[in-house]
Amino acid sequence: MADEELKAEAKAFVEENWEDIVSDIEALVAIRSVEDMEHATEEMPYGPAPYEALSLGVSIAERLGLDAHNCGGHIGYADVAGDSEKQIAMIAHTDIVPEGSGWSYDPFKMTRKDGYLIGRGVLDDKGPFVLELYTAKFFADRVARDGRRLPYTIRCIIGNNEETEMRDVEWYLENYPQPEFLFSPDADFPLICGEKGGYSATIRSGKVSDVIVDFEGGTVGNAVAGEATALVRADASKLSGTDRIDVEDAGDGLVRLSAHGIGAHAAMPAGSINAIGLLVDYLLDNGIYSEAEKPFLEMERLVFATTDGSSLNIAAEDDLFDPLTCIGGTIRTKDGMFEQTIDSRYPTSITGDEITRRVGELCEAHGCTLTVDLDMVPFSTDPESDGIQALVRTYNEYTGRNDKPFTIGGGTYARHFKAGGAFGPNDPNFPMPDWVGAEHSADEGFSEEQFKRALEIYIVSVARLMELEF
Repeated sequence: MADEELKAEAKAFVEENWEDIVSDIEALVAIRSVEDMEHATEEMPYGPAPYEALSLGVSIAERLGLDAHNCGGHIGYADVAGDSEKQIAMIAHTDIVPEGSGWSYDPFKMTRKDGYLIGRGVLDDKGPFVLELYTAKFFADRVARDGRRLPYTIRCIIGNNEETEMRDVEWYLENYPQPEFLFSPDADFPLICGEKGGYSATIRSGKVSDVIVDFEGGTVGNAVAGEATALVRADASKLSGTDRIDVEDAGDGLVRLSAHGIGAHAAMPAGSINAIGLLVDYLLDNGIYSEAEKPFLEMERLVFATTDGSSLNIAAEDDLFDPLTCIGGTIRTKDGMFEQTIDSRYPTSITGDEITRRVGELCEAHGCTLTVDLDMVPFSTDPESDGIQALVRTYNEYTGRNDKPFTIGGGTYARHFKAGGAFGPNDPNFPMPDWVGAEHSADEGFSEEQFKRALEIYIVSVARLMELEF
């Protein structure tokens, strides 16, 4: 099929199916599919609501004429069979992060306003997941109409645990073969062809005294803490607040210190202010600690002194990725000890083992221990490979741009597969209005017109992948 004929057919398909697409996104958004391990079962390994969303995703795929399967609640997939069992795959997910606060709209009742869809999961990743299924439907309809099978099988993988530990895709790859090429519609255009290594660990103090009675900050390990509090034994009349730290007399010789920073994703800490770091500096500068607590606070000062890892002796860079980042995520008081998580996104010029060795030495010198929680090695696909170039060329044709593949510090499903990348649908070149929130934010939303264009791009891209040799 000639390019212009294909593009015209894709555009007509999108317009014809658009109201059904919006309806399917709305149905998925209504499910609060946050991981719930407290109520997980063997049949629902990530909890009842994620299972409900996965089941609905499989049901939608079946309705669209795809060969759909729920794999015991772990994950799902839906196929359009080709002449070859080799697969061109897409992977998106039906689980979400918690809604959080600050919404102007009901996060689980999708709002349609001024050409935008608003609701938790609209952009990350229920909307793109529906686009994935309709991309496959385009080809399933064509096969049914023309009777000619595709060169390769199209597989839509239905993820269900992306927002936490990606155990779904680990299970999948233990039980199913790798596709020849895969893209995930769960990021930015033009195309992400590489992701830094992902490293997280926990620093623990020794037993401490009760000068610092409690220290709590941050909500997740992969974000700069925007808020933090410490309950300390001190005289409130002798302490002064700052523009970011409030001092409150809590009675009984206790003072509550509350710090207000500027949060950010761990992979992009530029411009952030870590609230935990603000309190660490305040405690040290004002002598609010015991001798037993001081070494931990001094270790904490090293954690928060920089975001490029230089204060921890792990700064690194290479020609493929941006320089290493390292942030402190959450702090908790547990069993008379402090637990501080760190999150590093690292390039190929350093390893997780080397990060552990260097940070571990600093911890030991400060009477602390280090436990590694996660270490994912860097991932990359050759940006000049035929598959990557086919996708980027399609994006550039639709937008009139001349953009190149790029790498990031974040982590997507793509890093688990042998070839491919993360491909839209968000486009920094076409920003949203201020009242529309980003993924993981209040009032998360996306443009209907950009969704439509993304679906056309996906259809044409898959058609072009079908013409390549794998």
